[in-house]
Amino acid sequence: MQSLRWIYSLYYDGFVNMKVGKTLWLLIALKLFIMFAIIKWLFFPNIMQENFHTDQERSNYILQQLTKEK
Repeated sequence: MQSLRWIYSLYYDGFVNMKVGKTLWLLIALKLFIMFAIIKWLFFPNIMQENFHTDQERSNYILQQLTKEK
């Protein structure tokens, strides 16, 4: 238990004493938000939700796509 407390205090002290690092972490978080929220929303619409009305229709379509011969 003492070693976990030591590891926690090591990381906590390191993060508190950062100057440039906090800005870099903020930029990383902003970039991840843009990548996963905005770009996903713009370029990857929910086709299954738009084209099919019920879960049964969606599951039948997926089953047909997975089991059809090529």
